Amino acid sequence: MLDVKRNLTTLTDFYELTMSAGYFDEGYVDKISVFDMFFRRVPDGGGYAIMAGLQQFIEAVDNLKFTEEDITYLRSTEMFSEPFLNYLANFQFHCNIWAIEEGTPIFPHEPIVTVEGPAIECQLIETLMLVTFNHQCLIATKGNRIVRSAEGRPVMEFGARRAQGYDGAYYGARAAYISGCSSTSCVMAGRDFGIPVSGTMAHAWVQMFPTQYEAFKKYAEMYPDNCILLVDTYNVLKSGIPDAIKVFDEVLKPLGKRPRGVRIDSGDIAYLSKKARKMLDEAGYPDCTICASNSLDEYIVRDLILQGARIDSFGIGENLITAKSDPVFGGVYKLAAVKEEDGTYTPKIKLSETAAKMTIPGLKKLWRIYDEDGKAMADLITLADEEVSTKHGITLFDPVETWKERTFVNCTARCLSTPIYVEGKRVYTSPDLHDIKKFCKAQVNTLWDEVKRFENPHRYYVDLSQKLWDLRHDLLKAMSK
Repeated sequence: MLDVKRNLTTLTDFYELTMSAGYFDEGYVDKISVFDMFFRRVPDGGGYAIMAGLQQFIEAVDNLKFTEEDITYLRSTEMFSEPFLNYLANFQFHCNIWAIEEGTPIFPHEPIVTVEGPAIECQLIETLMLVTFNHQCLIATKGNRIVRSAEGRPVMEFGARRAQGYDGAYYGARAAYISGCSSTSCVMAGRDFGIPVSGTMAHAWVQMFPTQYEAFKKYAEMYPDNCILLVDTYNVLKSGIPDAIKVFDEVLKPLGKRPRGVRIDSGDIAYLSKKARKMLDEAGYPDCTICASNSLDEYIVRDLILQGARIDSFGIGENLITAKSDPVFGGVYKLAAVKEEDGTYTPKIKLSETAAKMTIPGLKKLWRIYDEDGKAMADLITLADEEVSTKHGITLFDPVETWKERTFVNCTARCLSTPIYVEGKRVYTSPDLHDIKKFCKAQVNTLWDEVKRFENPHRYYVDLSQKLWDLRHDLLKAMSK
């Protein structure tokens, strides 16, 4: 794996250090604070996002340490006192962290990660947290849209060459697999994460040989059990499919082997796939699959299926690995409370002229409400000391349009805020990646189809408990005077 023990402690914005030095100077070393990570909108106007990146965040936190080289560099900036640098040199982590598990559908304004601990420690992990979750949540969300558009057909992640850097390709493949992709072209991700790898040939292979037929023949001879031929280098219908069929007849059939498939990477894929299907069937290869690639996204995939394209699988590259249509997840990390010496919490709120940018104060928990059939109905954010009982039903209201309310009966509530660290000690072990993928599929299936629409999805309600709503309302009222 890309060295999971590499020191990422200085993967932080410089102002995190200047603020931390100020906290240190002010005597706030042991001042307990609460920060939430949340996001404000779902990419591509979707109805939900997918949580991903927790395992990598854990690996980074487990290895937090300022090295001698780090301290030497920070000293060279002439911005920090020796007592503060000594504090960093002996840095230890003491925070409590709660997070939503990977593969879970998540919604705007929910605390997807909550950190409680000494203010400096909370501050120093901000950038590390945001860069980890913002990237993998983004790719997992995009991947899930594409996978759903394929309606059960395998989607192969082909984006390594178009990713933004090594980590973008590597961890993007992981997030895409969580989202439901069947395989990756990235060998390193396949090796380290156990993701199935896929890929056969590029146009260069075909061009390298004197003829297309010779290129196909050589490939079939080398890989008779996994023969997938790229048929659009010259002309799909005039030479690509005919040469492929000839090789299937002359090389594979005598060996008792069947072709795995052909891939079309250009042209009118709907039209070409229909014609190719007919030619393959008539030649006696109805089991030869057809794969489509070429800058596909969820909308093109959906349209191809609606047009009756005879496509069995899809290879998706740049539009998936970069989330090209909406490439910023936009997660933020905001102060929510400060713990006083008497053990009480002073809630903190960020005001804004834009209502969507106002924060939700306090140390909180997130709950998901399910109906008797296991369908997710709404999420409820409460203060951490609240328990949610559904024994006699539960009434939820819209936190903005408060006159809108609904009572759910015969329902259950599940707390999504999972303890990850307790007083700096990890208490959570990430599941196997294959299990995370299965979990993601199961959790997405708890959502109503209306929430999963690509355009104008039904708004999934994220409500506040009465106690939390009153706290926020009172703070807003007091601060607006």
